[in-house]
Amino acid sequence: LFRQHARTLWYDRPKYVFMEFCVEDSTDVHVLIEDHRIVFSCKNADGVELYNEIEFYAKVNSKDSQDKRSCRSITCFVRKWKEKVAWPRLTKEDIKPVWLSVDFDNWRDWEGDEEMELAHVEHYAELLKKVSTKKPPPAMDDLDDDSDS
Repeated sequence: LFRQHARTLWYDRPKYVFMEFCVEDSTDVHVLIEDHRIVFSCKNADGVELYNEIEFYAKVNSKDSQDKRSCRSITCFVRKWKEKVAWPRLTKEDIKPVWLSVDFDNWRDWEGDEEMELAHVEHYAELLKKVSTKKPPPAMDDLDDDSDS
């Protein structure tokens, strides 16, 4: 029996790791979440069996994890065992399967103090705006020595 992998998107959050198995009109969906891996299987609209098994980068809390199915995909959010620890990748091994990619639409660089950094940048931009709108620029008329008047 030939099994294909479902295209999978993932992104990282402080408490959860999110995975989206992109299968339209899936049937026979099975999601098994264990402390160190997830096993996903289903059939697609053409009846082809899809199967993904992912050994997680780090331990998860399988009891506090959920999945939900829509007509376009199956989304799983898996509770990290250690919160606020960024995952550089989803998989235990440092190899990236061709069917796995980062969900850049939902990706946030939340690790470290990026938000603080951003706040500083925005604050600075605000200051600059205030400075530049305080008063109109000085008139330069008096600099014209050889004026027609």
